[in-house]
Amino acid sequence: MMVTRAPAKLNLGLYVGEARSDGLHELRSLFCPLVLSDRVEITSAESDQVVCPGVEGPNLAAVALDALRARGWESPPLRIEIEKRIPVAAGLGGGSADAAAVLRLARGQVRDLEGIAAGIGADVPSQIRPRFSLVSGAGERFEELPAPGEFGVVLIPFDFGLGAGEVYAEFDRIGRARSAEELAGLERRLREAAADGASPLEYADLLVNDLERAAVSLRPEIAEALAALEEVGARVAMVAGSGPTAVGLFEDIVAADRAAGALPPRYAGAIVTAPARLGYPEGAE
Repeated sequence: MMVTRAPAKLNLGLYVGEARSDGLHELRSLFCPLVLSDRVEITSAESDQVVCPGVEGPNLAAVALDALRARGWESPPLRIEIEKRIPVAAGLGGGSADAAAVLRLARGQVRDLEGIAAGIGADVPSQIRPRFSLVSGAGERFEELPAPGEFGVVLIPFDFGLGAGEVYAEFDRIGRARSAEELAGLERRLREAAADGASPLEYADLLVNDLERAAVSLRPEIAEALAALEEVGARVAMVAGSGPTAVGLFEDIVAADRAAGALPPRYAGAIVTAPARLGYPEGAE
């Protein structure tokens, strides 16, 4: 048996450009892996199985395993059981993280894992080796950066999810896509700000999520959660990815834990976490 982890990713800033010919939007963002992670247990089996208790519907981990088999991966049959700790359809990349964890099993045995990952989803390539990264394209291109300085995170999840497709459609309806020149300038600014391992709180003005307005338009209660985080002292309050999770950034995890305890009772399910500043190993837990 082997146990590994699939870390959530947090978008620190998410700038959205025009839709490409493939329907995906050009992006610029900083991806930060979090300590919050799904637990993935791998055991031998008579035939391949991917099990994720409590989560119905298509599973990107199963798609990843099928893709490895299609490339000729000759590992014995596996049972992969995922214990979900990352909220589902929450803008935290949980499904992509699970797929990347499966792809890591074939490292050194199957060529072009990043290409396989890109065929599964734009967020997957950067999560094969989860490190603090500057991402571009639709998320499939990434550049590793020094681990960020200390900060704490409070996540307010909801009992509903938001599909990325519906959020981007709403963005196209009400938002303003950034030009290629604007994205290039923002990419330079993000790289320069993060290059020396500073805490993101030192460049808080860059932590803008262009999808936030669209997510709030679809689910106005997100705005209430963001206001609650600000009221308990969040230095930055923003939406995670395409939402709906509300995120508050704090000086450190102690401050984050204190703030989570001060939130109104309706946010009792808030999650306190921190950056996985050294990333995650490829091997067992």
